[in-house]
Amino acid sequence: MNQTTQFLIAHGLPIIFGAVFLDQMGIPIPCAPWLLAAGALAAVGKFNWALALTLSVLACLIADFTWFYLGRYRGTQVLRFLCKISLEPDSCVRRTVNVFTQYGWRGIIIAKFLPGMATVTPPLAGMSKLTARQFLFLDLISSLLFSGTFLLLGYIFSNQIVQIAAAMEHIGGDALAVVAILLVLYIGYKFLQRQMLLRELRMAKISVDELGKMLQSGENPLILDVRSSLELEQDPAIIRGAVHLALGDLDKTRPEFPHDRDIIVYCDCPNEESSAKTALLLRRKGFKRVRPLLGGIEAWRKGKHPMGVWTKMTTTTRTTVLVGGEKAANGKTPAPTENHPAKTGKGKEKPVP
Repeated sequence: MNQTTQFLIAHGLPIIFGAVFLDQMGIPIPCAPWLLAAGALAAVGKFNWALALTLSVLACLIADFTWFYLGRYRGTQVLRFLCKISLEPDSCVRRTVNVFTQYGWRGIIIAKFLPGMATVTPPLAGMSKLTARQFLFLDLISSLLFSGTFLLLGYIFSNQIVQIAAAMEHIGGDALAVVAILLVLYIGYKFLQRQMLLRELRMAKISVDELGKMLQSGENPLILDVRSSLELEQDPAIIRGAVHLALGDLDKTRPEFPHDRDIIVYCDCPNEESSAKTALLLRRKGFKRVRPLLGGIEAWRKGKHPMGVWTKMTTTTRTTVLVGGEKAANGKTPAPTENHPAKTGKGKEKPVP
């Protein structure tokens, strides 16, 4: 019995709880190796698998309910924060939003098995109509499947895992150095990937002041809001005249886009990667006059430019246009006017000239 095995037997339960909790909170410390090791030790009678499963599930529930609570009361702010700290490009967070919007509660059950979804899904559930009791029930199923799967794999392949652990013990500190180097390289690669994408579109970006002047001069650009419906329900403010387009619907609606007008794309992520990726995709499809909006909706809002309000209805989608920042003499906001976009079908907008 090597020192690593002895250490896991003596301190394995708190290590499993801590590793799973940190992993589910979004800190890049993978918990799967610890669960595999616990399963391998349980196969030889050196570890209590029931306690390991219980603590792992408990850690998942505590971490996930924390994110659920934050999403319920600080939804859009939480998503912006996750965009900022994510090792994956911001579009990974947006892609998770779109998956959850499409699959709803089923996405909670499978989220822990999909890279990039485990941390983002609980706050999205908080932003949705799920109650805390419903979320905890679904998250309990997901946590049991996740923790039980890795413990079971460790149990089945205990011999192989013991051999790997013995090899790493023989190598000693060099193995830890290799792991640390690989982790640093992975983080560096993700950072470089982010910077290359932003640099590719940096010269093409348009500022909110430039867009404001375009609209004031009578130009008629197509403005695309690529946030999800969940985000818009939390923060329905949009740029006046903008059309909401989920990223998943881009290919279906792309043939309707004009080639002879400017296309402005925006989101609300701090690095504008969702709008940048959308703009890059449209450029590769032949749209030469597409530009991401620098600063997104937050920069437009801070610039006190005209805003609209996105309103989702059961049978139609209506955009109610408000004059941003203007108030009547009595201090009340004037009555809004309504802009009804063309429809592609029931409850869907069609961005047309």
